[in-house]
Amino acid sequence: MNLVTWDPYRELGNLPSRFNRVLGALAPRERDEELSLGAWIPPVDIVEEKERILLTAELPGFKENDIDVQMEGSVLTLRGERKSEVEKEGRTFHRMERSYGQFVRSFTLPNNVDRDRIKATFANGLLQVELPKREEAKPRQIKIGSGSGNGQKKETIDVKAK
Repeated sequence: MNLVTWDPYRELGNLPSRFNRVLGALAPRERDEELSLGAWIPPVDIVEEKERILLTAELPGFKENDIDVQMEGSVLTLRGERKSEVEKEGRTFHRMERSYGQFVRSFTLPNNVDRDRIKATFANGLLQVELPKREEAKPRQIKIGSGSGNGQKKETIDVKAK
């Protein structure tokens, strides 16, 4: 057994993270995204491009069939479970920092997503969900004519929607 000495300065260094953890538990959740209902939360990046929105979740150690991606209404839900390693005879865990158990992440999709063309791929521990934008939601060029129809020459101006 190792001898551990108490260091009050180390405890003071941990105080802000403990305080943030307590306040984080009390903070109200965002309406458009419900955080985890499970034991842990995998990190997710969401990037918007011209033609699509790309959601990437880190799920190291998972297999494709361990992950469930569902679409219900305008809510996209990611669900899965990381099973805990069990102790075996002759093997003792001294530290377990990885998170285990079930996770659930739900995201409310914007109206410009084409829900019928959503695709998900999984490789190298990354789940990528491609959310293509609907054609009518993509930027398009609109021509604007000027003149009142009183015999004056009309000018056309190209405007690009953003």
